[in-house]
Order: sequence, then C-alpha cells, then structure tokens
Amino acid sequence: MSKPKVATVWLEACAGCHMSFLDIDERIINLLDLVEITATPITDFKEFPEVTVGVIEGALGNEEEVHLAKEMRKKCKILIAWGDCAVFGGINCMRNFAKVEDVLKEGYINTVSTVNPKGILPGEDIPKLLPHAIPVDYEVKVDVYVPGCPPDADTIYYVFEEILQGRIPKVPVDMMRYD
Repeated sequence: MSKPKVATVWLEACAGCHMSFLDIDERIINLLDLVEITATPITDFKEFPEVTVGVIEGALGNEEEVHLAKEMRKKCKILIAWGDCAVFGGINCMRNFAKVEDVLKEGYINTVSTVNPKGILPGEDIPKLLPHAIPVDYEVKVDVYVPGCPPDADTIYYVFEEILQGRIPKVPVDMMRYD
C-alpha cells in the first residue's frame, strides 16, 4: 500500500505554522515513515501534485494566493487550513480597514526602510491585491480547521495521526491555542 501524499503551501502568513510542524521534533521521522511529503514552501514545484492531504498556511490576500488555494483544493482529498491566518484571516486582515491603494503606498513608499525616491508603485510585476485579506474558506471548501497562532506541534501531530487513522479530525478545545 502506498503512503498518503501530503502537500503544503505558505500563503499570506509568517511561516510560524510550518515552524510548528518542524517542532514535532523526532516524531517527524515517524510521520515520514507513514506519509510522503510531495510539495512544501521550500521545494521547487511548478504545480501541485495529486495528494491525499493539502495544507494551507496563511490568508488569501492577492489573486495568486486565491489561485493557489483553488489549485490545492482541486488536487487534494482533504484540505487543512493551518493557523489563524488560514482559519480566520489573522493579522493580515488589519489591512482591511484601508484602501488597497493606501496599503500599497504604505508598503512601497512610506515605510522608513523603503528606498523609492520616485514613489513608484508596483504594477503587473506583483499579484493584484484583493480588496480585503480573507480566510481560506471564503474561496474554497476546507475539511479540517487547525486554529492557533501558531498551532502547537502536538496539535499538528494529532491532526496527522487522526487522518492516518482514517478520521477527519476535529481539534479538541483543550488543544486550541490563541496566544
């Protein structure tokens, strides 16, 4: 019997959820005996492969991220939204109180560390921002929600254990982390 395949993607987020995944420590060796990780934020792939489990970290804030979420949904049987950004929109939603043009000006012109004397805003060279940052399930069906900022390693491992046992996990309240 072949191992279930897993793909992960990091969208509009800080990578803390993927760091928590690495924090499962030596249990990662046990997990890698049971699953095949096919695509991650640090692997070079051009399109998502067909997988059993797809994991999305991060909110959707631009057109490319929406496209990636839809592609991941098409290619996986079980889609996991990992962390508060993917589940709720997270801190990315702070920009929802400003106009897209103002967000771009702040990021590309007004910040202290920016060197842009001509005040040029990016055009087609970056993906178009959505009017608001949104959680993953605003665009695609999510099967498993793993809240937390970031979710802790034990919770992430629990989710994989449940899936490997053929169950769609529901994270117990005592495992949810909001700090």
